[in-house]
Amino acid sequence: MIAVFSLGWWLSARKHKNIFSIQSENKENNKKKILGSLNSKFTNADVENLLKVSDATATRYLDELEKEGKVVQVGRTGKHVYYERA
Repeated sequence: MIAVFSLGWWLSARKHKNIFSIQSENKENNKKKILGSLNSKFTNADVENLLKVSDATATRYLDELEKEGKVVQVGRTGKHVYYERA
């Protein structure tokens, strides 16, 4: 019984590791697509349209790119905010 549970847990953990690995690759590919496809000045809406993602997902991508030093946010909040390549 314990061996079966342990094997099931191990297989489940491996499956989740692969899913997380794939998600991580997709995220990195999407961030590269943002930097490669958009002009030097772009908005959250541009990212949403490019990747066909939600506002929240586009914001997360842009926040990560900003933390990585690849883009700079111009403006604080609202519809006048845009991003530029660093």
